[in-house]
Amino acid sequence: MFPSFSKPSATPEPSSWLARLRAGLSKTRAVLATDVSDLFSRYPKIDDRLYDELETALITADVGVRVAEQLIEQLRRLQKERKIADGAALRDVFRQELTTLISPLEHPLDVSSHRPFVIMVSGVNGAGKTTTIGKLAKHFQSQGKSVMLAAGDTFRAAAREQLTTWGERNNVTVISQEGGDAAAVIFDAISAAKARGIDIVLADTAGRLPTQLHLMDEIKKIKRVIAKADPTAPHETLLVLDANTGQNALVQTKAFNDALGLTGLVVTKLDGTAKGGMIAALAVRPNAQNAQPIPVRFIGVGESIDDLKPFVAREFVDALF
Repeated sequence: MFPSFSKPSATPEPSSWLARLRAGLSKTRAVLATDVSDLFSRYPKIDDRLYDELETALITADVGVRVAEQLIEQLRRLQKERKIADGAALRDVFRQELTTLISPLEHPLDVSSHRPFVIMVSGVNGAGKTTTIGKLAKHFQSQGKSVMLAAGDTFRAAAREQLTTWGERNNVTVISQEGGDAAAVIFDAISAAKARGIDIVLADTAGRLPTQLHLMDEIKKIKRVIAKADPTAPHETLLVLDANTGQNALVQTKAFNDALGLTGLVVTKLDGTAKGGMIAALAVRPNAQNAQPIPVRFIGVGESIDDLKPFVAREFVDALF
């Protein structure tokens, strides 16, 4: 007997999410400001000291040297063109430029194209994949969607148990197998979802490092097997990134993208780090002129089930100031 899908609870008010986002980004925001005086108000007259300190703050917040230099160069150019004379006015320009930089990452996930819509979730050990899947299940339920979970992390019994707990909490079926083959578990889940008319399949996979080549080969195989269950699947291939890894997130993104062809990113644990600027680094694709970056579908700022939401560039930048 499989559990029925209960009516999801009411979605929290947007204002409560914005408050949690601001609180979650407080450590990153502290890098860009001190007490009540932010960088720009401390330099009412614009000079090289302001730019030098801003560049240092950006690098400390882990936007990366390349992105920091790009932002500072753009800011200097606009200041000269617009004849901006005071720090407060320049701050507004900076906020707009940062928003413009990361806006290409904002691309909400549309799950209406297929049924079931299969989402494959990958990431390194400890990035928060299983927790993210539980939160995504709640997110899709709040949209009136039925969800099934596939416990594709067959390496760790704790991962299966954790996913089962999330399934029970959300009243969602979890397909699992003790010591089974990950690809077979996900194949079975997709087949079951088709038979039961489920809207979304969230497929967990074991954590792995990009340097573990045999495990990277295994996750490629999992994707191929998913395509055997449904030639159009997976319809979304997500990589979960821990914001604490900072610039290393770029290395992870490249490795998993090379292996799987990523379609989206989820950035977790923004509340536990001062490296929230790594979001900006994800917006600039190295050695890929004019290429669109991989979208950040969701960001997480806490442990609560409601602390994972779609990424909105302006909300993110506003929360930093």
